[in-house]
Amino acid sequence: MTSEEIKEIIEKHQHWLREDCEGWNNMRANLSGADLSDADLSGADLSDAYLSGADLSGAYLSGANLSGANLYRAENLDFVKYSVQTVFFAIGCPEKGAFTAFKKCGSYIVELEVCADAKRSSATSRKCRVSKAKVISITNLDGTPTDITMVASDYDPKFKYTVGEIVEETKFNKNRWIECAPGIHCFITRNEAVNY
Repeated sequence: MTSEEIKEIIEKHQHWLREDCEGWNNMRANLSGADLSDADLSGADLSDAYLSGADLSGAYLSGANLSGANLYRAENLDFVKYSVQTVFFAIGCPEKGAFTAFKKCGSYIVELEVCADAKRSSATSRKCRVSKAKVISITNLDGTPTDITMVASDYDPKFKYTVGEIVEETKFNKNRWIECAPGIHCFITRNEAVNY
């Protein structure tokens, strides 16, 4: 795709965002599957654009706004230079080693120690997915202790979190861009889990 073609798509997308001209509703940027490698997208507002399957290797994204963009199966985002607008590309949990995480189950908060060898990912939000973790404690939402030693997942009642035991999702989906995929969903901070 030429730089002129990309520029035209971005300009039309601005009309879609602003709804400011005739035919605006057909101007949403669709760059799905596009080869955007080494493209200069600096300062571009591509919020809510379709970018699934796009190759963004080497793309210059400084100041670009990609919030809400569909990045499912987008390729080569490992070398994105982060700015205020692209910070959500970074994985939301530690990339290696054990760490503490929190999960909401009904009216309880489960404190987890994510195992050092657990697979982990996050899409473009603060929610993390991991494959394996040890259950440390179960408390009430307000942080007070409880006598509960086991709770079930809100999503799958057969998946139980028992204090002192390791839970594992054997069907963990490695594709980080699918936020609601198989895995143990959790947050880095307790407050985020409470408010989820």
